[in-house]
This record gives sequence, C-alpha cells and structure tokens, in this order.
Amino acid sequence: MPVSPIRPRRWKSLALAVSTVLVGLSAPALTATPAAATTTAYDTTYYKNAVGKTGTSLKSSLHTIISSQTKISYSAVWNALMATDQDPNNSNNVILLYSGTSRAKSLNGGDTGDWNREHVWAKSHGDFGEATGPGTDLHHLRPADVQINSIRGNKDFDNGGSAVSGGGGSLTDSDSFEPRDADKGDVARMILYMAVRYEGDDGWADLEPNEKVNNGSNPYIGKLSVLKAWNDEDPPSAFEEKRNQVIYDSYQKNRNPFIDHPEWVEAIW
Repeated sequence: MPVSPIRPRRWKSLALAVSTVLVGLSAPALTATPAAATTTAYDTTYYKNAVGKTGTSLKSSLHTIISSQTKISYSAVWNALMATDQDPNNSNNVILLYSGTSRAKSLNGGDTGDWNREHVWAKSHGDFGEATGPGTDLHHLRPADVQINSIRGNKDFDNGGSAVSGGGGSLTDSDSFEPRDADKGDVARMILYMAVRYEGDDGWADLEPNEKVNNGSNPYIGKLSVLKAWNDEDPPSAFEEKRNQVIYDSYQKNRNPFIDHPEWVEAIW
C-alpha cells in the first residue's frame, strides 16, 4: 500500500519565551522503503550468473538467463491463465487484475461480464500484437474484466485520475492508468520484466521504460519513476510468487527476476 507523506506538524510551545524557536520544528515526511535484498533457492543455480552484479551488467545477465524460454501460442494463453491466476480460495475461478474480482474461469471471452487476456505491456507499445513471443508471454498477460481492459487500453502507467467503475480503486485519465494499490507492484514488475526480456536481439522491438505518457506505438512505456515507487510500495505477494512458480514449472521455464529479487529494480534503474 502506498504510504502517504505525513503533513509537517508544528510543536506546541512549552513556554512563551521559546515559542518562536519551537514553532518551526516539523516531522520528516515518510517515503516508501526501498526493496530489501533477498535470497532465493535459485541464486546458486538459475541466477548464479547475475547475483552480485548491478546496472547494465545485471540487466544483460538477466536478459540472457530469462531469454531461455518455452513459448506458447495465444490460444493456449486462455488455459494457462486459468492455472496461473487461479483463485486460491475457489479453484473454479480466476482473480482478475486491476479489480481483484474473483470470476468463473468459464466466463472467458469478449462480452460484458467476461474476462479476457490483458497485455500489461500494451501490445501496441512495440507492435508485437498477439504473435508468439512478447504477445504471448505469460509474465505480462493477466486475466482482466473486458470493460476494465478496454478502459486501460494502451495507456501508460502513472498516478492519478478518476475512479474506474468496478476497478477496485483503479484510476484513469486521458493518458494514463493507475492500478488499485494491491496490483501496483505486480504491474511494475511485469513491465520491468518485459524491458529486460525483450532487448531487440530476437526480431522484436527493444522494449524500455521511460518517464513519459502518450508513448503511443513507440516501444516505450512510462513512467519509470512511478513504477519503481510501486515496486517498493507493493512487495511481491504470495499470489504473485506462486504465479511466477507455475509459469516456470509448467509453461515457459523462465522466471520474472523482479518477483524473486525486487531490489534488482533499483540495482538496474
């Protein structure tokens, strides 16, 4: 959950003689604590060539690691999402991104009340469409309500806007979308996974975060500073960690390193 800054508070005067000194004192504003360093069971195996690195060296090593990947078709994404995003309290349902709604797996489609396949890195931001590769990468594909998916469209991510109907606290304006608090870190880590996985060396665009909105069809998405803050404010949840494991074990055989090591976001960017 984002931490709102504390408004400076002036201390009450203890005596008239010292009031002019004390009145200027204020409490410091709070900020989100940067992600703490973590260790995982994969550090000596899967991530062994990345551990201990920073900056471009870390990004390059992670790119090499996670590019070893089994790819699935876009039609296969339906069944995959039913497994990766299954409601832990109801095996007949999936949990929808942005709203947090639990909805029947059978209600997948394109009609009002259905859920469909949301590309968190909007497919027009890099022109990869639904082709096997970035268009079918489960690490950024999530089930979402059809109407909320349409409202998000291909907008960049930023703070602010008006409430999205049925969006669980998500906000939007003309050029950006802000997910509900519980999904902010998920979105950040999915976006930054894509920026490391797709570097322009395999026939797809070099995907990169930047500090803009209205990126349109360019292979960029914003805003990086906001995504970094969301990564700190909303650490990986048990749901997100299990999702990463299911993708690794059952589908793509690669991992989102920022779920395992959220501190690597700051180490790279």
